[in-house]
Amino acid sequence: MKSKLNNLLGKLGMTLVCGTFFQPAAAFGQSEDTAKVESLIEKLSNWGRWGADDQLGTLNLITPEVRVEAARQVKEGVSISMAHNADKKLSIYNSSPYSHNMTSTGESPDAQWAGDQICIAYHGYAHTHIDALCHLFHKGKIYNGLPQTVVTRNGAKKMSIIGLKQGIFTRGILLDLPVMKGVDWLEPGYAVTVKDLEAFEKWANVRIGKGDVVFLRTGRWAREKVKGPWNIGNNSAGYHYSCMEWLAKRDIGFIGSDVASDVLPSGVEGFTHPVHAIALHALGMNIFDCCDFLEISKLSKKLKRYSFLLTANPLPVDGATGSPLNPVATF
Repeated sequence: MKSKLNNLLGKLGMTLVCGTFFQPAAAFGQSEDTAKVESLIEKLSNWGRWGADDQLGTLNLITPEVRVEAARQVKEGVSISMAHNADKKLSIYNSSPYSHNMTSTGESPDAQWAGDQICIAYHGYAHTHIDALCHLFHKGKIYNGLPQTVVTRNGAKKMSIIGLKQGIFTRGILLDLPVMKGVDWLEPGYAVTVKDLEAFEKWANVRIGKGDVVFLRTGRWAREKVKGPWNIGNNSAGYHYSCMEWLAKRDIGFIGSDVASDVLPSGVEGFTHPVHAIALHALGMNIFDCCDFLEISKLSKKLKRYSFLLTANPLPVDGATGSPLNPVATF
């Protein structure tokens, strides 16, 4: 029965996987989608919304009132990290492991101190980090119409991670679609749609709103535990770009995921990461990449609550295009 159904769905470019319908991003059509992404970049643009000199983007939506309300999320007093442990090993998706070098140890009898050095190129698909607004260029520009040339060998003169120096304190939402669908993970290539977002709100009894940081759990780390590492940069579940209009209308603060938010491959000619382009370039919306939601998923399922207080503090490196990060959820 299942094979006959998949044969039928195959003609429609769809498959039945783990009890859920899987529609690859490519099924949406490339040429038409390219124009639609360009249209959304223009339609959803926040350029000038908070002034010509704005460098904060949607961080402006996390107002004092939003922070006070977010603090009310704390009821159990339990905190849990959403960062994946520093990855020191080469793998198919990690070409730049954390370099951890001991500068002084306790191996010498006369040693008084221990010291070390940590180096990392954090962008990519291995390390938990946040993207600054200067991270992506589109048609020669970054957010708010600044030329991409503001990013130089000496760092970014504008839109760097320094804009988040005061930290992030707001409500977080764990969009745990695998739990909602009754599967361990979303299959690589699954394109999350607005229907998924609306179904989750109803299922979790939560409404995504102003200043929220919405974290999409694809189940990437759960899948890796069972099947091992794979080329996640070429094949992973994530948002279909059409979700960005829905999220933008809700005035959310940021997005994040356990991969890179975009479904990969994107299925959009000319855009490897259309969600990144709409978020960073048009909306001025920072992105949390490569978080680890294994533990928070268990706790949220136990508490039957998918909202929490989010705190996150990027390294205040002036000119940096992002930062390694340890986002913490407190229930």
